[in-house]
Amino acid sequence: MDHSRSGHATAERSQLLGIYLNDHLAGSFAGTDLARRMAKTHSEPAASSALEPIAAEIAQDRAALLEIMRGLDLPVRRHKVVAGRLAEKAGRLKSNGRLVRRSPLSSLLELEMMRLGVEGKAALWKTLRVLADDEPRLKSQMLDTLLERADRQLRTLEELRLQAAESTFRRP
Repeated sequence: MDHSRSGHATAERSQLLGIYLNDHLAGSFAGTDLARRMAKTHSEPAASSALEPIAAEIAQDRAALLEIMRGLDLPVRRHKVVAGRLAEKAGRLKSNGRLVRRSPLSSLLELEMMRLGVEGKAALWKTLRVLADDEPRLKSQMLDTLLERADRQLRTLEELRLQAAESTFRRP
């Protein structure tokens, strides 16, 4: 076996994993910012109460991702984190039919963005769970817990999204 070729392949896989995890990390910063903002500003008190624990969990998930990256000796690419935060702020500028006031569409679209972000996060945990079979530094039980939490978040976000859709489009 050519060890130089196998070492190169391992280094390339590590580099690709670093890029992948940094991309998800950037998304996690944007998702955390969006979740916290929505929990504070949502017009429905019940929805706001349901979003508060999700915002806290999304921040915990980001911390778990950072822990995983440290455990794998993968550096955090700060420029990607900054780009993720800027993307969340730019997303606030979307056209929603209102210039000054918050549109009824705002909550619906933000919930859909959050749901998509959590779906992406669940895909990340599933990918890492598969890799955990061959990578002892990845903790299978931790990844299973993170995936269960993402599934619970998705159920709550979908319920809130459907409520927002109904109140937006079925208003008297």
